[in-house]
Amino acid sequence: MNIARSSTRYPSHAARLGACALVAAAGLWSQASAQAQGIYTCVDSKGRRITSDRPIVECLDREQHKLGNTGIVRQVVPPSYTADERTRLEEKQRADNEIKVRAAEEKRRERALLIRYPNQGVHDKERAEALAQIDEVISAVNKREVALKQQRKDVEMEMEFYQSDPSKAPFWLRRKLEDSDKQAVVQKRFLEEQAQEKQRINQRFDEELVKLRQLWGPATAAGNTGAVKR
Repeated sequence: MNIARSSTRYPSHAARLGACALVAAAGLWSQASAQAQGIYTCVDSKGRRITSDRPIVECLDREQHKLGNTGIVRQVVPPSYTADERTRLEEKQRADNEIKVRAAEEKRRERALLIRYPNQGVHDKERAEALAQIDEVISAVNKREVALKQQRKDVEMEMEFYQSDPSKAPFWLRRKLEDSDKQAVVQKRFLEEQAQEKQRINQRFDEELVKLRQLWGPATAAGNTGAVKR
């Protein structure tokens, strides 16, 4: 007797193995994806350790650590701040950065200062040279002042003829007298400026010396010093 074959076809053994392989591959891909995204962990406000595959809502007000698949911290996720909190944080960060920049600049100036002045003898020598240059200028001005005083004396002698009425003196003579007055004022102001410049030079070198003595240390500061004429 012929038995009719059912038209229903069952999957072959190879097909079933293939389907299982696909399911396993999908599971592995999902696991690898989660590992690639990382694991978030934190301790919330109640002291509980929380772990998740995404940022943790309970820890939005505090840092969260993002771990790799080996458990090593790959990233520190900062807290989520309000607009005001972010503004204050940014201001604090700017202030901190400015402090760091100023500190770095101060270090750079200190290094440059030490290179320029390895000891106090070098520093004293440069101070003396700077002051000597000003003294040379003052000496030249003083010589010029002597000549101006003699010119003034000559003009006053000529003006004696017009003591009763100076307005009758010739224009050139009156002009010469005015020029003499102006030059005397200029000379005086220039000498005052040079004296102030000497004060500024001494003040600068004094301030540098205070800093340098800290940088040199006792041994260097005590050695090779010399008196400085001010």
